Amino acid sequence: MKKLLIIGQVWPEPTSSAAGTRMIQLIDCFKKAEFEITFACAASKSDYSFDLISKGIKEVEIQLNDESFDDFARELNPEIVLFDRFMIEEQYGWRVSKECPNALKILDTEDLHFLRNARQEATKKGIEFTEDLLFSDLAKREIASILRCDLSLIISKKEIEILQNQFKIDEKILYYLPFLENEITEEKINSWKNFEEREHFMFIGNFIHEPNFNCVQTLKKEIWPILRKKLPKAELHIYGAYATQKVLQLNNSSERFFIKSRAENARKTMSNYKVLLAPINFGAGVKGKFIDAMQTGTPSVTTTIGVEAMKESFDWNGFVEDNFEAFVEKAVLLCNNESEWKIAQQNGIKILNKNYNKTKFEADLLEKIKSIEADLIQHRNQNFIGQLLQHHHHQSTKYMSLWIEQKNKNLLK
Repeated sequence: MKKLLIIGQVWPEPTSSAAGTRMIQLIDCFKKAEFEITFACAASKSDYSFDLISKGIKEVEIQLNDESFDDFARELNPEIVLFDRFMIEEQYGWRVSKECPNALKILDTEDLHFLRNARQEATKKGIEFTEDLLFSDLAKREIASILRCDLSLIISKKEIEILQNQFKIDEKILYYLPFLENEITEEKINSWKNFEEREHFMFIGNFIHEPNFNCVQTLKKEIWPILRKKLPKAELHIYGAYATQKVLQLNNSSERFFIKSRAENARKTMSNYKVLLAPINFGAGVKGKFIDAMQTGTPSVTTTIGVEAMKESFDWNGFVEDNFEAFVEKAVLLCNNESEWKIAQQNGIKILNKNYNKTKFEADLLEKIKSIEADLIQHRNQNFIGQLLQHHHHQSTKYMSLWIEQKNKNLLK
């Protein structure tokens, strides 16, 4: 069996975030291909960390800036190493290259952090987002990480377009891999609650993720004050893991605006609601909340940023509106009009089955990996800038890490 080492930023929490779901989907993909998988992480576990051992995955706790990782990696000697986001590659990439030089290095970007950050800054400053804002120090770090790896998994075609057009990244080291979803079958459709059995509006999103809190603020200040007057019996329920006091204090029963905190099962919870509201102002990647909505037959109203790279040529699973008044009108329409609601639901089925059906992507990913492994040296030679960055990064990161390591040892004396 081939060995796969996954180095996680955190222990996966699929009930808390789309990133956690994405990681479990990747694990399942490699598990089907009969890889021996080890998941290593320096973070502490939470009550919501997924039980990887139940899937036959070996869990290993590792240390930051500690030579014990070198011994661990050398002994494991994996054929493939997958880094969970670029920050993890920065921390461990040089150690992997030193101890396992022949291991294929894969970066799962989750989403492009520099893109999300640039859009967030534009929103905060009240300025129009332009491509000039992409060229930041964060972009230099993230793209350098992409170049140092043999393959980077990109969840959005829009992000691949940015990497290729704005930053001239070779397509050979980029791989489009969306969420890997089960097909929506007739059996599943028949199990959904119908229009009459559902009520109210909802939003869901991990509150560690800044775009989600911003979205809730927009709902509270701009959308719901208008919408609740048009629908006097409707309520808006807000779900999300890690809700802080600034989120909880938004709860107001007199306004029918309820903070519900964590949903233990996002899809089961969502299946009770008529419409998902998500006026997303900034972000990147692909939004897991809309995947959940399609999987539960729940129409949504969102923004252009919300649907970015998701619907492609299909009509949306609801409506796309950037104007607040139009957003409210479409929310009312979906809530009151069963015909429009069913059309939206059918659109979601088409989008998910065509764009996110895992049977379309899993085998191709494994084939791509196999083709790179067959001539890894040539693959790396075609990415000389990556080799150059790796050389200099290894030197700078190595000595900084060794300095921290020695400092920690001195503190223990």
